[in-house]
Amino acid sequence: MTNGSKRETMQKTLIKLFVISATTAVFAVPAWAKQTGGVFISSEKDNTITVLDGKTWQQVALIKTCKRPRHMQLTPDSARLIVACGDDGRADILDVAKKQMVDRVQLEQGAEIFDLSPDGKTLYFSNEEQAQLSMVNLATKKVVRNVKVGEEPEGVKVTPDGKTIYVTSEVANMVHVIDAAAGKVVKNIEVGKRPRRFALTADGKELWVTNELGASVSIIRTADHSVAATLEFVPKGFRVDDITPVGITMTRDGKTAFVALGRANHVAVVDVATRTVKKFILVGKRPWGLALSRDNLTLYVANGMSDDVSIIDVTRGRALKSVKAGRVPHSVVIDD
Repeated sequence: MTNGSKRETMQKTLIKLFVISATTAVFAVPAWAKQTGGVFISSEKDNTITVLDGKTWQQVALIKTCKRPRHMQLTPDSARLIVACGDDGRADILDVAKKQMVDRVQLEQGAEIFDLSPDGKTLYFSNEEQAQLSMVNLATKKVVRNVKVGEEPEGVKVTPDGKTIYVTSEVANMVHVIDAAAGKVVKNIEVGKRPRRFALTADGKELWVTNELGASVSIIRTADHSVAATLEFVPKGFRVDDITPVGITMTRDGKTAFVALGRANHVAVVDVATRTVKKFILVGKRPWGLALSRDNLTLYVANGMSDDVSIIDVTRGRALKSVKAGRVPHSVVIDD
């Protein structure tokens, strides 16, 4: 090989290495670098998703979706937003950057709450009509397994390792513990009346579940799936029947929990370590869905009966603003 040929071969090799390096760098960009800062709110009655700018809180888009959009969740890479639509029995899939619907997955009539496996390949949704948890392969869009649970299942939570799935049964007043690999219930845990939604503590040692008709949260030890404590909410001036906790979320450090109290029109701020209520924050009518910003400074609360979202300054512990978000807003997701 001549010197000229050697130089040419070396140049081609360097170009290839540069291309490979550049391509690797593109795919190595953290998922959060893609995020838009948008706040997405589903409206059950308008069949839309309102999108707010996360800094100005001004509406930047209104996306038409299927009938009765309810629970929403981002895929692990934050590129897609999955929206469960109860009256169409399907999930719509939205391209977050383009703010356009790009796909759909058939579920079942009445589908409401779901969760995703950590790798984003499997969707687990509570099938209220059939009293079962259904597992959907998102690549094939097919149900791969159904697991029988109690009547009117709703809340679904997958552990970070993907091995365990928790499901609430509103009628049975139970939390079902499901082995994801085996596809079977391994334990039933009795909790309060009409359990609804879940939150896991940062260390994974406790599972908190809201009891809508029990005015409480049941705190479950994940080590042995026993109920460690029951936290009751007793804000002054309210009848017990008006305290209906549903939505729940926690700060990323696991120190503080926020619980939406439904007809009591307040959000409870709870110290997780001591299991005590630190404060009640007034919001709109019948708050359910909650979403906390990544920096833990802003809490968004969907108020189903006042058709708005309350924006709470977490540090000051009060609502700064309410923004209209369609009729009967259900869930909030922040792409931050």
